[in-house]
Amino acid sequence: MDTLNLDTLGAELYINGQNGPATRRRLQRTLILYTVLLLAGYLPAALEAGAHWQAAGLGLWLPGGGFVALGSWYVLLFPLTMLLFLFSLVAWFWAGMVVAPVIVWLGTAMVAGALAGDAVQGSAHVIVALCVAALAACGYTFNLRQAARQAATAERRKQFLPASLAEVQQHCAARPAEEPREMSEDQLASLRYLLDRALQPVEAFEGFDIIDQFQPAALRYQLNHLGFALGIAQGAYLPNFRGYMHRAQQNLIDKYLLRRVWDYWVYESCWGHLNFTNWDPAAKDNIMLTGWFGMQVGQYMLNSGDRQYAQPGSLTFTLNERTAYRHDFHSIIDSIVQNYVANEDDFCLYPCEPNWLYPLCNHYGMAALASHDRLFGTCFRERFLPSWMDKLNTEFTDGSGSIIGLRSQLTGIRMPFPIREHGYAFFANCFSTSLGQRLWAVARKELEPFIVSGEGRAEHFAFTEKGLDAGNYSPGYGFLYSSILTSAREFGDREIAGIAQESLERDCSPYMDAGSKSYLGASNIANATIAMARFMDTGDFRRSVVQGPCQDSLRGPYLTGIEYPDVLVARACSSGRDLHLVLYPGGNSGTKKVRIEGLAAGARYQVSAANGCPVVVASPTGTADVDVEISGRSEVLITPL
Repeated sequence: MDTLNLDTLGAELYINGQNGPATRRRLQRTLILYTVLLLAGYLPAALEAGAHWQAAGLGLWLPGGGFVALGSWYVLLFPLTMLLFLFSLVAWFWAGMVVAPVIVWLGTAMVAGALAGDAVQGSAHVIVALCVAALAACGYTFNLRQAARQAATAERRKQFLPASLAEVQQHCAARPAEEPREMSEDQLASLRYLLDRALQPVEAFEGFDIIDQFQPAALRYQLNHLGFALGIAQGAYLPNFRGYMHRAQQNLIDKYLLRRVWDYWVYESCWGHLNFTNWDPAAKDNIMLTGWFGMQVGQYMLNSGDRQYAQPGSLTFTLNERTAYRHDFHSIIDSIVQNYVANEDDFCLYPCEPNWLYPLCNHYGMAALASHDRLFGTCFRERFLPSWMDKLNTEFTDGSGSIIGLRSQLTGIRMPFPIREHGYAFFANCFSTSLGQRLWAVARKELEPFIVSGEGRAEHFAFTEKGLDAGNYSPGYGFLYSSILTSAREFGDREIAGIAQESLERDCSPYMDAGSKSYLGASNIANATIAMARFMDTGDFRRSVVQGPCQDSLRGPYLTGIEYPDVLVARACSSGRDLHLVLYPGGNSGTKKVRIEGLAAGARYQVSAANGCPVVVASPTGTADVDVEISGRSEVLITPL
């Protein structure tokens, strides 16, 4: 399939009111398994076996059902067991603990059997059977109502999508010139938020949300999004600034390799895969690591020109003194490739936690492949995107045309997971501009009913549902606004971006501390995403992942020898031989020494804004130190003579 056809994949709104082949197979298998449990549970009663066997059998019909057979106060254990089973499902979802619901269901059946007396309560089988029927009826009714709601949504989308998509395409066509830009002082304040966290010692996590390492508040996701934001700043504004800008991104990668960040996979491998020996985080499943981390590392390499992570062993996950899993960018990508190969004829998309299929994480995985293609000339996107898109449509799209956020690989059952179109759109744009634009065309129209104005304030969002910040599990809209703002920026929708920014200022408590801007009402990952969005112009997220800065710029001289936060860099770019800098004082104004590298050895350069040294001569290694007076916005231009 040629590039043109690849780029048009996802352009049409796919309405899928039926389950796909892989999902149907799983659901049929699940139904057969439950039918076997029902028959096995009824067999002791049919054979008039002892009360112990009959109670245990009822426990196979529903978790805790066996306690109904015991009568008396034991009946109260039935709803308590159902509640415990619900918690076990949460553990299964939260941390891939596949064994939890199995232990609760079968374990309570065995306990009920062990506690049974000489006879079962007379109406026990009828009561439990009615409970099974009631749950089935509730599920059937819910599915019917959900299908009706989705069909109505699909009809509305069919009406507005053509015009909305045309507007999105018009916005995207007006993208800025592909040359480095200059950060405003306000953007520099957002950059400082990122640098304050990235430049601390590798083992330190001050300013991070430390809650759990399994779901969205995990440290790994915070590191990813800090890295994405710095990667965009690097490529769009600072391609010729190495120094602390490179060090910050390298620190984030080094932090990611710390055991405390990735050893969740040790536990999930044990209780999810029953794997007690090989805990390599970049082997089977775990696209929540390989996809996200692969995208982050690829983006850094592309925008910095640094290729160190392509070297064998450069990304080593150390478990202890005896065990380490040696990886590099290529092997991380190879893990994604091999998992897609293994799953291509099934769901194609593959799990994060054992069993759980998240299309969002697979968006990161496909973007990581696209980044590798750009860096090393591979064709992984071309190889997998057709199958990937086909399965996204047939297995992970509902009757409204929305992506199903979560599906069980083992059972085929879909689970509610609140990700809207704007949460997917900017990631999809990295590997399918048509899919990304279509997702945003839907999102922007469905946001319109929530836009309000009044009390002399600019337009802002007023959502009817109470917000929850997925980055720290606290009430608030910071996470939601950050996602909307990022997609709006990526697709050039300045109106929606302005509304999202106004909503942040209104609802999320903006805060300035020592020149660093953040929002107290938002999690760390939301603040990182907000900072990223504030740097972005149309198409910047895609460019940072699959294009990178101009190669002439990366071949030119570069700034390196300054310290953070003494000197802040708002612009650092080159046409190949010169160097254009815009600097600000991070603290006191004054004369600062800056080091320039990548100059032609022994060549003479004119330096504007240099103190008493308008001409410098590069050393034999191509370096030069320059004293620059920095007071407010200070422009420095270095040109060869």
